[in-house]
Amino acid sequence: MEWRDDGLIIGTKKHGETSVIVEAMTRAHGRHFGLVRGGRSKRMQPLLQPGNYAELVWRARLDEHLGTFSVEPVQLRTARLMASAEALHAVCLVAALLRLGPERDPHPALYETAMRIAGGIDRPEILAPLIVRFEAEILAQMGFGLDLETCAATGATDDLVYVSPKSGRAVSKAAGEPYKARLLPLPAFLRGEIAAPPAADIRNGFRLTGFFLLRDLFGPRGQTLPEARGAYLAELAKRFGSAA
Repeated sequence: MEWRDDGLIIGTKKHGETSVIVEAMTRAHGRHFGLVRGGRSKRMQPLLQPGNYAELVWRARLDEHLGTFSVEPVQLRTARLMASAEALHAVCLVAALLRLGPERDPHPALYETAMRIAGGIDRPEILAPLIVRFEAEILAQMGFGLDLETCAATGATDDLVYVSPKSGRAVSKAAGEPYKARLLPLPAFLRGEIAAPPAADIRNGFRLTGFFLLRDLFGPRGQTLPEARGAYLAELAKRFGSAA
């Protein structure tokens, strides 16, 4: 069996003395593993680092086998990632979130957003809102999507500023005012209303998605939120000058 696809490398693991197992998020074949023979050589190691974009050829005798990858790098990002702790933690966070889905399950929307994040590592002003949207998309793709289009109490579509922590549905300012201490803030950029959101909205976005990621995805698996997420938010705090 053989297929060709574009892929974002999200992880590697040593195998034997000379090879590595590469984990990649591909456009059409989902999160997929493959053995790269000689992947620990000095020539190959820089090509197989997380965050790199490559063309992959996967071959195996049977579909259920691990198979092998042939890797043709398209865009190398290692030097840029090593120059920015924020960017490095962002890529690690994306990888951790992608692992929530089953192997070989195509999610083209997640692939495209992950590629946008990897491509935006030199632009921190767009990186944070992209990652919040990515977390919301992960929730949706895993069956726990937030309903941010209409007010859960009134059906209104305007002035939606809260989210119910119970239902994951938006709540308007008027309907939520008596209960605002128990509701989560809804940043406008998650509804597509602001292209460059302020720091407070980004913090509220991560607070919102983090609550549901922990409750619906990580918590039931007996896991906490990824270490990479905490590390990324700590870098954001340094940039914003306040706790993220």
